[in-house]
Amino acid sequence: MLVDEGYTKYNCHWLEGAAPPDDYVRPLTQWRNRLYKLGLIGEYENGIGFGNLSRRLEQTDHFIITGTQTGGLPTLTEQNYTLVTTYDWQQNKLTCIGPVAASSESLTHGAIYKSNQQVKAVIHVHHLELWEKLTNCVPTTAADAAYGTPEMAQEIIRLSQEGDLQKAKILVMSGHLEGIIVFGASLAEAGNLLLEYYQNLTNCQKMV
Repeated sequence: MLVDEGYTKYNCHWLEGAAPPDDYVRPLTQWRNRLYKLGLIGEYENGIGFGNLSRRLEQTDHFIITGTQTGGLPTLTEQNYTLVTTYDWQQNKLTCIGPVAASSESLTHGAIYKSNQQVKAVIHVHHLELWEKLTNCVPTTAADAAYGTPEMAQEIIRLSQEGDLQKAKILVMSGHLEGIIVFGASLAEAGNLLLEYYQNLTNCQKMV
């Protein structure tokens, strides 16, 4: 299955199956609802959705993530999530099990989980003003690393190895207009960090 979300194509081996466990999905939906209301997750006028959240399954590299083309939905149910079980960003492919195929940004989420076993949750949002203010103010990927590509995953790994990213827990996707990623040891940590930056748009230097 070759998926195209408007930005890039990736090979997704989607095994249709049951929805992920409700106790894992419920906190994702609660945070997703908050970010949707703020416009950090949503859909552009051309119908292309943006933004996604994921949560690692304990003691594994598997993670539950919002499905492809769900950005424009006002709220999600368990049928809008899937479990990513394997991913290889060098070959731009992944395997997922659930009611829906995984977002193409899953490869970027996977790179973050692989880079730091302490990370339990990843959030990807869009916000132009925040993106402009934080570019090169927090860890920032190279401008030629496009959304959902092996190059973007490699940039995540490079930034992680340099150390600043593990401390900041936020990055700007320079080659992906408006794209920002936060992560943490819990979904609440990642979400609250994002809200802190969002609420302090006027002076990012003060927060780094």
